[in-house]
Amino acid sequence: MPGQSDLIHLAVALDGTGWHPASWRDPAARPAELLTARYWADLVGAAEGGLLDFVTIEDGLTLQSDDNLRVDQRTDRVRGRLDAVLIASRVAPLTRHIGLIPTAFATHTEPFHVSKAIATLDYISSGRAGVRIQVAPTAAAAAQFGRRNVVEPAEQLLAEAGDFIEVLRRLWDSWEDDAEIRDVATGRFIDRNKLHYIDFGGKWFSVKGPSITPRPPQGQPVVAALGHGDAAYRLAGAGADIAFITSFSTEETTTIVDTIAAARADDAEPVRVFVDLVVFLDDTDDAATARRSRLDELAGAEFSSDADVFAGTPAQLADLLQERHTAGATGFRLRPATLPHDLTRITGGLVPELQRRGAFRDGYESTTLRQTLGLPRPVNRYSTTSQEVV
Repeated sequence: MPGQSDLIHLAVALDGTGWHPASWRDPAARPAELLTARYWADLVGAAEGGLLDFVTIEDGLTLQSDDNLRVDQRTDRVRGRLDAVLIASRVAPLTRHIGLIPTAFATHTEPFHVSKAIATLDYISSGRAGVRIQVAPTAAAAAQFGRRNVVEPAEQLLAEAGDFIEVLRRLWDSWEDDAEIRDVATGRFIDRNKLHYIDFGGKWFSVKGPSITPRPPQGQPVVAALGHGDAAYRLAGAGADIAFITSFSTEETTTIVDTIAAARADDAEPVRVFVDLVVFLDDTDDAATARRSRLDELAGAEFSSDADVFAGTPAQLADLLQERHTAGATGFRLRPATLPHDLTRITGGLVPELQRRGAFRDGYESTTLRQTLGLPRPVNRYSTTSQEVV
């Protein structure tokens, strides 16, 4: 049997009715239920039934658009969505093992608010929370807030995101693990010597702290970032626990993994790198290709993505994943082209196939997301100080 490090890790990226723009018109789609709790509970429950590491939940600061730089006026696409963090909080009590990683924005939002929201999610899920940090480079997103009129270059936004992550981590550490005493006899609920100012001052944020939420069960919820280009790889390498990448070959995967590793501090735990793939899965190769063609016809254009696109059978996808796993990636984040169809094929077809090959686990062995990913619980950076909060 292969060792734990040889096993492939799998995650699923959830977005509306799927990643294809015509996915809502698929016969199995449930577009009328997109704004219901049951819809999201069913998807995440199915992912947990397939023993996946975690799900990510997409979000935005503007309406969805086919144009990356501005909001389009199309009416034949899914438009409108629920808040990703609130979706994760709603489904957390209905699951027991799977990690929950909603999207949050470093641009236009405050790290203090995000830190306590994700800390709360970690409590609700008993240690299965994470957050995917994203930037918002468009004028349309800036117009939603009205505080920043100039759209900054991507590199500057990513540098801001680096500070955002640092503030999150400091706020999560601002309470020591045993800061809450809850001693009824003495009347002491907290030890104020174990609450700390973070005193962060930078170009974009000035945050004193401490948080209003005690240190999360994981100590630090998992931080994820999607990488496109060197600046994003540096952000992931310096501040994230998980990096999502969009490589198109084994060789490119190895290059990006090495680039991210080079940005990592020598004493830091290595970043867990997940390769993104959009998947169209069916019982035969012809059926998968035909379904993709039908959706393209409905959409009025051939589907393309920032990530590699696969159409075929679960067994063929297993071949591809095993080949690319040798490039140094921890695992794969699969983007189902349609929901729930492709998610069902992942959990009911791909996972059993990988298990037969000894390449995927047979059950959950961990209780927290960090444990599932092989990440240690971080030591609190403030635990050796004695500054009192008054």
